[in-house]
Amino acid sequence: MNSKTVTLLLALIFPCATAFAESLPIPAPPTFDASSYVLLDYGSGAVLAEHNSRERLDPASITKIMTAYVLYKALAANDVHLEDQVLISEKAWRSIGSRMFVEVGDKIFLEDLLLGLVIQSGNDASVALAEHVGGTEEAFADIMNAQALRLGLKDSHFVNATGLPDPDHYTTAYDIALLSHALIKDFPEEYKRYAQKEFTFNGIKQYNRNRLLWRDSAVDGLKTGYTEAAGYCLAASAMRNGMRLISAVMGADSDKTRTVNSQALLNYGFRYYESHKLFKAGETLAEQRMWKGQSKSIQLGLEKDLYVAIPRGQYDLLIANMDVDTDIVAPIDQGQQVGAVKITLKGEAYLDKPLVALQANPKGGLWRRIVDFFLRLFS
Repeated sequence: MNSKTVTLLLALIFPCATAFAESLPIPAPPTFDASSYVLLDYGSGAVLAEHNSRERLDPASITKIMTAYVLYKALAANDVHLEDQVLISEKAWRSIGSRMFVEVGDKIFLEDLLLGLVIQSGNDASVALAEHVGGTEEAFADIMNAQALRLGLKDSHFVNATGLPDPDHYTTAYDIALLSHALIKDFPEEYKRYAQKEFTFNGIKQYNRNRLLWRDSAVDGLKTGYTEAAGYCLAASAMRNGMRLISAVMGADSDKTRTVNSQALLNYGFRYYESHKLFKAGETLAEQRMWKGQSKSIQLGLEKDLYVAIPRGQYDLLIANMDVDTDIVAPIDQGQQVGAVKITLKGEAYLDKPLVALQANPKGGLWRRIVDFFLRLFS
């Protein structure tokens, strides 16, 4: 394949991006005593710190991130509604562990149960919502697993909506971070509930178990969990100066340590890294001659927004190279790869994304194909 390279000096395109950047050496990430943890940049998906992040573990109540995600999907599809009155079954009422204290036979607005799930981490609310959406909690767990598969959670399997221990109920810190990313991205309005610090139901006020909401104003979620088998777990997210990070800590030995260690991960990411959106999805990054097509040229770009997370102060060392196929022959489908965007940092390969056709270009008429045959032959 013949190709040409177009080089873009990103600091010249966005000159103010580094105007006040401070170049800092990147120390090793914080280390602490927990079964696993991960720190993820929301924009790029880059892992900034990790320890055993792909190890399958008991997730306890951070399971309820997936419970909520499935519920939000059902709400978006109009399969259920916030105004629904949900009948509380005996199974939901008998749920052990954290509760919002509903009574068997009660009909509770779905929105109240949702707040009980998100803020109070109510197992009774989780079971009631699972039964309302899936018919049974077991059927709801099947939906959870289908969503896990769709989202690429390769090391997760759910058997209940609460996170109560079961040998076949597991996930990883990395999968929890991916799931948290999906919830924030797909349901930004619903996500706002995770910043709420308290909820009162039936005259009983309960506080959000995510202590980071009181420690750091940048934190706006996400979910805690605890069982004796799982230890103390916390998935958290925060945004500072337009940069969002997601952390997941599993298997800490106390509420305090999961909180302090999650804060340490977030502080590390914000202190030593910066995140940039380099190119928008559908933006024309290059235009290339087409042979034998209805149009003589085709516009090339990316299917998804391209973000990078880089050490702070090194933005002006980023270079984007567009390797473009110079021998593109119709027909070309929209989204078909015809090159690559290659990002280097300090001269070393950093990121590689497909460069695709932004529109289809079918075969041209007979005369166009004849002319282009000879032009291509001698080009």
